[in-house]
Amino acid sequence: MGRKFEVRKVSMAKTAAAKTKVYSKYGKEIYVCAKNGGADPDANLSLRRLIEKAKKDQVPAHVIDKAIDKAVGGAGEDFTPMRYEGFGPGGCMVIVDCLSDNANRTITDVRNCFTKTDSKLGAQNSAAFMFDHLAVFVFDGDDDEVVLEALMEADVDIHDVEVEDGKVTTLVPHTEFFKAKTALTDSFDGIEFDVEEITWVPQETKDIDEDSMPTFEKFMDMLEDCDDVQNVYHNANV
Repeated sequence: MGRKFEVRKVSMAKTAAAKTKVYSKYGKEIYVCAKNGGADPDANLSLRRLIEKAKKDQVPAHVIDKAIDKAVGGAGEDFTPMRYEGFGPGGCMVIVDCLSDNANRTITDVRNCFTKTDSKLGAQNSAAFMFDHLAVFVFDGDDDEVVLEALMEADVDIHDVEVEDGKVTTLVPHTEFFKAKTALTDSFDGIEFDVEEITWVPQETKDIDEDSMPTFEKFMDMLEDCDDVQNVYHNANV
């Protein structure tokens, strides 16, 4: 308890060009999700969650619809999920999630980001073991007991519930996302989530010293610029 939750994830919507890149990344992810699990959000809960998240991030409806139509039509590329892990500037741990139709291009681009910033690309699970894969919900509130009670009544597996600065942060295993969201929505009328997503939460953070900060920022910028990179998670305290 007493730990204010932060999503230590690269934010990609800083400029108009960056927003276009965000739309492209969402379009790719929605396409893959709809192609693999079906285009009906009522039947494909992962697609529903992704669409809701895209709308919250102000992705235009036509981008979402185009990706789904593309999946239904059966045309388009075959994207494969890829995950890379390693150690960034200042000794922080990093997880890089990608969607790619060309594995050689992707690993070359990601490795380039590591090597040009004195970082080290590691083996599988070299960093992920220090993160928890969780569903996170943040909303207004000041009573963690009532939230715990609502989740327990719905038989939700609870990782943690915290209250700080008038915000309740609820963390549950990523597989419990919809179960937890339903329990919270049913228990608290008019609830609005500041955060509702599945993410990698670091078990502990790593302070980045001033000398390493410019290289760390360069590293993150380079990863953002990779077309195949979807999300970057880290445990850096910046």
